[in-house]
Amino acid sequence: MLLLVRFTIHIMIKIRFLFLLLAFYSFELKAQFPVPGKGGQGMMNVGRVYGKIIDSKTKKAIDAVSVQLIQNKYDSATKTKKDIVVTGQLTRSNGEFDLEGLAVMATYKIKISAIGYKTIEQKIAFDIKFNQGGDMMQMLNKVNKDLGDIALESEIKEVKEVVITGEKPQLQLGIDRKIFNVDKNIISAGGNAVDVMRNVPTVSVDVEGNVSLRNNTPEIFVDGRPTLLSLDQIPADAIQSIELITNPSAKYDASGGQSAIINIVLKKNRQIGYNGNLRAGIDMRARVQSGADFNIRQGKLNVFASAMLNQRKSIAWGETDRNNQNPPTNPSTLFLENDNTSTGRFGFLRGGVDYFINNRNTLSITGNFSEGNFKTDDISDIAINFLNTDILDSTEKRNTYGTNIFRNRGGQLSYKRVFTKPGKEWQADLNYSKVSSDNDQTIDISNVKFSSSSPDIRRIFNQRVDAGGSNQLLVGQTDFINPLNDNSKIEMGLRTQIRWFESFQNNFINNIALPGISNAFSYEERVHAVYLNYSQKLTAQNLNFQTGLRAESSEYVGQIVGKATRFSNRFPLALFPSAFISKSLSGKQDLQLNYTRRVKRPNFFQLLPNTDYTDVLNYQTGNPDLLPEFTNSVELGYQKTYGKKNNTVLVSLFGKQTENLIARYQSPQKIGNSDTVGLVTTWVNATTAYAAGLELVFKNNFNKWWEANYNFNYYYSKINGTKDLPALENERTSFTIKMNNTFKLGKGWTVQLSADYNSRSIIPVSSGNSGGGGFGGGGGGRGGGMMGGGGFGGGQISTTQGYIDENYYADLGLRKELKIKNNTATFSINWSDFLRTRQNIVFSQGVGFDQNSWRRRDPQFVRVNISYRFGKMDVSVFKRKNNRIEMDDIPMQP
Repeated sequence: MLLLVRFTIHIMIKIRFLFLLLAFYSFELKAQFPVPGKGGQGMMNVGRVYGKIIDSKTKKAIDAVSVQLIQNKYDSATKTKKDIVVTGQLTRSNGEFDLEGLAVMATYKIKISAIGYKTIEQKIAFDIKFNQGGDMMQMLNKVNKDLGDIALESEIKEVKEVVITGEKPQLQLGIDRKIFNVDKNIISAGGNAVDVMRNVPTVSVDVEGNVSLRNNTPEIFVDGRPTLLSLDQIPADAIQSIELITNPSAKYDASGGQSAIINIVLKKNRQIGYNGNLRAGIDMRARVQSGADFNIRQGKLNVFASAMLNQRKSIAWGETDRNNQNPPTNPSTLFLENDNTSTGRFGFLRGGVDYFINNRNTLSITGNFSEGNFKTDDISDIAINFLNTDILDSTEKRNTYGTNIFRNRGGQLSYKRVFTKPGKEWQADLNYSKVSSDNDQTIDISNVKFSSSSPDIRRIFNQRVDAGGSNQLLVGQTDFINPLNDNSKIEMGLRTQIRWFESFQNNFINNIALPGISNAFSYEERVHAVYLNYSQKLTAQNLNFQTGLRAESSEYVGQIVGKATRFSNRFPLALFPSAFISKSLSGKQDLQLNYTRRVKRPNFFQLLPNTDYTDVLNYQTGNPDLLPEFTNSVELGYQKTYGKKNNTVLVSLFGKQTENLIARYQSPQKIGNSDTVGLVTTWVNATTAYAAGLELVFKNNFNKWWEANYNFNYYYSKINGTKDLPALENERTSFTIKMNNTFKLGKGWTVQLSADYNSRSIIPVSSGNSGGGGFGGGGGGRGGGMMGGGGFGGGQISTTQGYIDENYYADLGLRKELKIKNNTATFSINWSDFLRTRQNIVFSQGVGFDQNSWRRRDPQFVRVNISYRFGKMDVSVFKRKNNRIEMDDIPMQP
């Protein structure tokens, strides 16, 4: 019996191994369509080998050189193995050759011959094995291998053996980053990037879609560059993977303070031939989603496009209970009930062209456009009692009708040069994006003031807010990588970022303009940077280290439109070092220690002393005396791959120390020139802040039908107040648990179950770039996202003075795949928050007040999706002639 069990486990491991390999190449390399006549092996034909043939003496290119790829195959007729030419090519006039569509599971021999030159023969191995962590991009670069300049001479010039490694798990763990592959995530199908983030390990998402990582708002990048897109403006079906960079090196922008970087990698295919994807879906509120992707590559051109059009209806509600002890002579209790409904549509279009000038030079241009139009219907009922009594002081009903229209457009021009020296490359790109937004609100207000000694005072009036603005971002960057030898390299780069921002907010009461509380302003921000990294590998000690230094200079100038008031701030040259050291241990173990220094400069809204009056429970204003915060971060990581199923555990221990932490602070203040006292939120500098945590991430393949990813996070945070603001101090520990299980039931059926638990935690205080084109902080409404604009705040504001209560939820997804000839159709249904437990409960307190509030959005939400993938890996899509050798003209080798 024991032998039978061992044999069964052995067979399951083999099947699991093959399944993961097929999954990797069907997604990561987009080779998901079998080649007709080759059965399932077509999906593995993704290898590419290229190079250039030159004369060893003159160094000039040689044309019409025969380059053949030979494979040893079994001949059923003779029942022996024979060398058979599977593909070949004559070099072009510039001496270049390019062999694509190679089966990565096979072993080849490359044969290069020309009249008057010695023949070269060399084996090429595509060694497929599980990668023990590391950089996914490095693995993909090995798939496209440059053999360099191959010199033909009187003596044979050997070509170095080529080893190509690849893998495609749902979650790839590296000590410096984690990569979550979206294609296998059933639950987010038909949604947006917020839905994707809910299932990414170590990432937390609240009920309103606000994302945090290690209790800080992360910087959001798209394809490695900053973006003005908000997460709810990026369709989930357009995302290839999510990269979590928790402690960025000197290569990355130093801005962000304590924040990590979440890089969203969008889908893009460069596979020979054509392929596409058609999608459609509908949700429980009869809102439809549709989309399509298409890619075609022939010769020197690769063209790709993606489009999506979604309808959306979102429903949210909540309550706020606030005790006011200010003024002390008239304490009161405020209770608010809020219901919010947002409806509208959103469209997204992205396309581009890659032009392969030759094997080593590529020019790319990409453009994107998105637009949304949403309407908000928000009802708030407010009742104010005298504190600790049932005596009603006043009531107010506010009906808010809002519209939010936004447009986002941008483009990228990129050039990449790959040198013959392995690993040496230069890249330069220019990125431009602009988002504009119109956020208008009409608020019908009915107010009753009760009195025991006189008639009640009733007021009915109308408030209107017309707001909008634009945000433009221009980023130019160039990066150069030069290996000094096989064990060392340098990386260097330059970067310039310029941002132009304009915003306005006009307030009216009964259609009478209120210029005293209206505002319009603009600002320009410039950041210039240069960085240098040096990496060294000590092979004998299994040790790698990287040291880096980044220098940045920034300035911005803003003004209130129509006034002489100007605000400016200039931060002189600052240095930001980083250091990484890693060691490979026996038993598939890796250890890494790193250190970085980063900065977060106050933005214009945090400095502008104008007050935003759009939310009567949370007035907001800036602080012109803010200082930048500086953060030193240390992280220790340990990774081990264990078991025959290549299970992985990643342990990360981190600590951060911040000077002059920029934090939100809420206190009662007089509103404008009136005698009315209200709670005003502003920004202040804490003296110091400390944070530390432990992350445990596990990736387990229990058997061929069950794959699980789960993680545990423990977080400690302490904020020290100031002499004038002791209430700013806050100290708390918290933890989260997240699990994602995938069950393969056979016959194309897959079930996915994910669950989250978050303990009571400190409220995130950082305001890193969440990607949006939002226009908050004194004008322009509330955010450029799909659900932004309009609505009533409900009293929930992120400050350091409080906590978020514990919460938990679970999501469920089901998928069925159907093979239709050589293509694939997929049906999926996902049910988010199926236990109806997801809600945001916040407690906050400060001088003269304490407040409890809760809010819930779209519980037990169901979506149904259908997709159809099609394509053909064909090097002659348009039947054009090329220089590929016809197989009939090549003699078979004995």
